[in-house]
Amino acid sequence: MAIDWLQYRCKGFYDELFAAPGEPRAAAKHLVDYLGSLNKTELADRRLAAELAIKVMGITFTVYSEGRNVDRSWPFDIIPRTLPKTEWMRTEAGLQQRVRALNHFIQDIYGAQKIVKDKVFPGELLQESANFRPQCVGMKPKHGVWAHICGSDLVRDGDGTLYVLEDNLRVPSGVSYMVENRQVTKRVFPELFQTGTILPVDDYPAQLYDTLAAMSPRRDDAPCIVLLTPGIYNSAYFEHSWLAQQMGIELVEGPDLFVGDDDCVYMRTVYGKRRVDVIYRRIDDLFIDPEAFRPDSVLGVPGLMRAWLRGKVGLVNAPGAGVADDKVVYAFVPKMIRYYLSEEPILPNVPSYLCMMEDDRRYVLDHLEDLVVKPANESGGYGMLIGPRSTKKEREKFHQLISANPRNYMAQPTLSLSTAPTLTLSDGSIEPRHLDLRPFILSRGESTYVTTGGLTRVAMVKGSLVVNSSQGGGAKDTWIVDLEAA
Repeated sequence: MAIDWLQYRCKGFYDELFAAPGEPRAAAKHLVDYLGSLNKTELADRRLAAELAIKVMGITFTVYSEGRNVDRSWPFDIIPRTLPKTEWMRTEAGLQQRVRALNHFIQDIYGAQKIVKDKVFPGELLQESANFRPQCVGMKPKHGVWAHICGSDLVRDGDGTLYVLEDNLRVPSGVSYMVENRQVTKRVFPELFQTGTILPVDDYPAQLYDTLAAMSPRRDDAPCIVLLTPGIYNSAYFEHSWLAQQMGIELVEGPDLFVGDDDCVYMRTVYGKRRVDVIYRRIDDLFIDPEAFRPDSVLGVPGLMRAWLRGKVGLVNAPGAGVADDKVVYAFVPKMIRYYLSEEPILPNVPSYLCMMEDDRRYVLDHLEDLVVKPANESGGYGMLIGPRSTKKEREKFHQLISANPRNYMAQPTLSLSTAPTLTLSDGSIEPRHLDLRPFILSRGESTYVTTGGLTRVAMVKGSLVVNSSQGGGAKDTWIVDLEAA
């Protein structure tokens, strides 16, 4: 039997595809009509085709389990998530605005710190910031850009409002899966792409290459660009190798590079040394240069910070950009937008409570069962307390953690994250699952590029709000639909 969408229940949450049972949203109508023509067996065949395509294409991610690195096939749901182009244009403008303000902030923090002097941003946050790098004070990167690549996580609440949940400015990952999700979907549902209403996403590698090239310190038509990876055991190694291949640049590890007496960076090749102009580094700050940061690091390049500070090489993202990749600093982004740009924020933040502030801390400690509590600098969904799903023991633990180090914690209300129809792993039925969205923003100074949509991550477990692949989450293709082209 064909799918009966009247039986699909959104259960009180905002659904990305349906306004009500049997009533698809405009951007999803063509997709819903098509899926409604398929029966359960045909859907199962499409899912199998997707799984085979993922294996053949070698799309994997690495998880750390019991001291071992385990490569797994990318978890993918074949039912796409849809958004209308009109809504996306506003979202795109909001993301561009946000990244401009963040780059102004980072430059200011490593310079005159006017935002602190004007009492818009509390200076004590910097004193205990895990990602503030004193080595970067006084530096002015090319075009004033520190965060060239940003991945901002968006969530939609029950009333349909799209919020920015957090900004990822250090080494944001996941864009390769965004592009590969589309390739898999095209193999599974090729007929759905014949209308021309689904906007493409495959220009990202070219856009990224142009962003990297714009950071070259030399006026050269063909700068030497490399991607610096920690190596094959890193959880994002698939993405590192994929991006290097797509852009046609060298994938290197620390020992492949060295800094010469002239403070330029060189790559060791079979033909001798070759000067490197731009390094897209996928290594955390503390490991990129044992002379400047951790002396025990074997992943980085001795003298790399010296070369960057003297303008001999471009580093993307710039060291120190992570000062704004802090869930406490996040709460001040709307103020940054007003302060630096004299504009009102287009996209709202999720309401937040900062535990470093006495009134907020008291409220958080009294309402742990209702809130999501996050440490300032963790990622991947680790170190969080999801109040409504927590135990008394877990709440007591977080009460102690917050009381001992309030600067390191912030809290937000538990949002009614939007859902989308998802094929269940157990019996192949279609049920709503919660999801988020990570668009990627590229900043070159004079222009800012935003991906068409982004990486939609979905909680594959019923009722779960955790979308991270390392904790059982999966992904969907994200369609920005141009209804005027229909």
